[in-house]
Amino acid sequence: MTSISDGSLPEPGLSDDRILGGRVALWQPRRGYRAGIDPVLLAAATPAKPGQSVLELGAGVGAAFLCLAARVPELAITAVEVQGDYAELANRNAARNGCPAEIVTADLRALPPSVKQVRFDHVIANPPYFDRDFGSPSPDKGRNLAFAGDTPMRDWVDTASRRLAPKGWLTMIQKAARLPEVLAALEGRLGSVRVLPLAGRAGRPADRFLLWARKEGKAPFRLEAPLVLHEGQAHLEDAEDYREDVRAILRDAKALPVGD
Repeated sequence: MTSISDGSLPEPGLSDDRILGGRVALWQPRRGYRAGIDPVLLAAATPAKPGQSVLELGAGVGAAFLCLAARVPELAITAVEVQGDYAELANRNAARNGCPAEIVTADLRALPPSVKQVRFDHVIANPPYFDRDFGSPSPDKGRNLAFAGDTPMRDWVDTASRRLAPKGWLTMIQKAARLPEVLAALEGRLGSVRVLPLAGRAGRPADRFLLWARKEGKAPFRLEAPLVLHEGQAHLEDAEDYREDVRAILRDAKALPVGD
């Protein structure tokens, strides 16, 4: 991956942000869905190796695949995003960061032949966190689709399964409340499932999880000990309080150790 190019100034309504300790530059909407730490954690958890192929479903502005490319060189990356304006930003962000990714504007349930004819070593995804049947929609269209998309979880998993090569890995981050739904969707499609709960602080319930599942995997289900993100029992001052190992992932582009 080459160094970041500042390029032209973003249009009004876009912010110029840095993530992964400044290794990745993002243009993203000032209002609407904005990348937080979840795509960084997703990228850190993806067990990709140089030269492998990666498909991201629901890429947004490209935060996850760009963080992955910053850590692992020579990946062949394809990113699918249904919203055209976000896909355009992902394309611009890829060029800005020197990442030769292919950005495809499409619904993951209706992929073009150029994607459907390929099998990937890895599929990564950060599906919308909330079930559209519950809660009120956001007035911002981009934010609404990002947080409560109209594609059922089983379709995300089905598309991932179909696009994976034998022994390929799905890596996903999702809200803890949707774990039963994800596990049900995986049944009969992917195996060797591992789940890593993500807890904000020690002693608190996990509110998210990272999940790995393998095409043709036969290993038994494995529930990992929770990864605690922050030091202490409460946020006591206006300063970052990530644990040292988590800070290394979020700021220093360290991989999240996941084994094989």
